[in-house]
Amino acid sequence: MPKVSDDRLAARRREILDGARHCFAEFGYDGATVRRIEEYTGLSRGAIFHHYKDKEALFLALAHEDAERMADVAAEEGLVQVMRDMLEHPEEYDWLGTRLEIARKLRTDSNFRAEWLARSAELEKATLRRLEKGRQAGRLRDDVPTDVLLKYLDLVLDGLITRLATGQPTDDLHAVLDLVEESVRAKD
Repeated sequence: MPKVSDDRLAARRREILDGARHCFAEFGYDGATVRRIEEYTGLSRGAIFHHYKDKEALFLALAHEDAERMADVAAEEGLVQVMRDMLEHPEEYDWLGTRLEIARKLRTDSNFRAEWLARSAELEKATLRRLEKGRQAGRLRDDVPTDVLLKYLDLVLDGLITRLATGQPTDDLHAVLDLVEESVRAKD
């Protein structure tokens, strides 16, 4: 039997994650049945679960990929700019629904919570390091601990995601984000 290249395996995993992301976003974790995931990926359950142990492992991989992607964008542009971009182009942020499902599963599924927390510790450390670099460069205020700034920005982000994902009005949120940005920036 011919050996499948690493590039082909990576492409197949990408195909699965992209299709599953859309399925989870539309139907939620519970509504994203294996049959629906098959439809959204265009692959059989055997092809999907060759790469992921089960539906939860697939969702966890997707959730971590989305969290890492958001952290990378935030490191490049700043978290407030990410939120501004989300307001302007919500269609480009297809992971919004996934983020809501993560929050629900963290609350209701102790096994998922344990796995998520174990895998998220490194991501949080990296985000804290990025914020600390911003502080050392004089861009962020230095009278509040970095971990408090991270929690504050995370709370604002969660609120924005909830508003966008539930279709609530976003009319004056640019002014709110101006206030958030001013509140974390170093004073001149």
